[in-house]
Amino acid sequence: MRQHVIVLCLIATFGASGLALEDIAQDAGWHPNHKHREERRGDRVQLGPRPFFLVNDMEDSWLKRRLQGCSAGRFEKTDFSIGHRGAALQFPEHARESYEAAARMGAGILECDVTFTQDLELVCRHSQSDLHTTTNILVTPLASKCTTPFTPAVLGPDGSILTPATAECRTSDLTLAEFKTLTGKMDAFNPAAQTPEQFVGGTPSVRTDVYAGPTSGHLLSHKESIALFKRLGLKMTPELKAPSVAMPFNGFTQEAYAQKMIDEYKHAGISPNDVWPQSFIQDDVLYWITHEPAFGRQAVYLDDANDVSELPSFSELVSYKSMGINIVAPPTFALLSLDGRNRIVPSQYARDARRARLDIITWTLERSGILADGDNGFYYQTIDAAITREGDLMRVLDVLARDVGILGVFSDWAAPVTYYANCMGLR
Repeated sequence: MRQHVIVLCLIATFGASGLALEDIAQDAGWHPNHKHREERRGDRVQLGPRPFFLVNDMEDSWLKRRLQGCSAGRFEKTDFSIGHRGAALQFPEHARESYEAAARMGAGILECDVTFTQDLELVCRHSQSDLHTTTNILVTPLASKCTTPFTPAVLGPDGSILTPATAECRTSDLTLAEFKTLTGKMDAFNPAAQTPEQFVGGTPSVRTDVYAGPTSGHLLSHKESIALFKRLGLKMTPELKAPSVAMPFNGFTQEAYAQKMIDEYKHAGISPNDVWPQSFIQDDVLYWITHEPAFGRQAVYLDDANDVSELPSFSELVSYKSMGINIVAPPTFALLSLDGRNRIVPSQYARDARRARLDIITWTLERSGILADGDNGFYYQTIDAAITREGDLMRVLDVLARDVGILGVFSDWAAPVTYYANCMGLR
């Protein structure tokens, strides 16, 4: 009864402000349909300032005016917006907090990169061998279990790095119980480190350690990620990561690994329509198509090309379709090129993929740091000459959506993609 009185007082105080009764009641911790309060809160998208900053930074154009016209919202989650390792621009990747942040920014689909532990349990990590850069393992007693122990950098008399500091710690070095004692951190290391404490630093200036404190960065098993995404009302795109160890590992074959990942969705009662399994290994994708066709129908074949010369030809793309592959996922640069007027347009690869009747997802926005410096690296390599300001990210997104016709885009910070998709009516 006391909670209800508090709610009524809040309504009396703030009613004139235009706040909805439901919002006031929810923020007070009470809702008439209390058992659904958490799910309802999960649908309330909070974009923060970044998409508005990007739109305002655009050069004047019809697209800028169109996007500015959507600034009042209301914004809702969208499957076009895929949380890449959660919200890895500012949160430790694959941590619970990272996923929750991406969900709040309207990502309709979240990614768990899947690898396995020593006791063959599946966990969310970008690589089987990245614990030394993505967790605090080197400053815990579990450092003694790492495949390669910490070795300090060799520095010259002037402090230059002659040999960088090294370490390698794998999920397969630990049991699930041991893995769960670790804390996630921003993916980085200090190559000049002389101690493990120095090694775990090195976060780039375009990222932050604000959300990587000792009481955050909660690591998840694959099963826990499924339960979290289900509770948040979101869809799922797990990526089966290539093992760092020789397979079979303790009798665990690659096929058993691929099957175990799908089994955990089946055991959790997740519809195949809500899952997009991914792999860079074609045999994994073909395994799902053959042995789990309900999931294989939406299996995503990831392209690991480093530059345009490594992209598949039209005939190769046609062969993918003939094998039952329906979705390809190349890096963003593969889908874009410049025309004679320095305008961003769909690439030959993009046109070929559509001619081959393949759907397309792409990766990854918000991984290139400052765009206006003219050196934007891997993801912008085919269009860098046309990227001159931060707001150009929205121009890139528009070409990918309207001209290439992608299904969705992975982003390290979901809010700008969510903003764009809501403005353009993409659900």
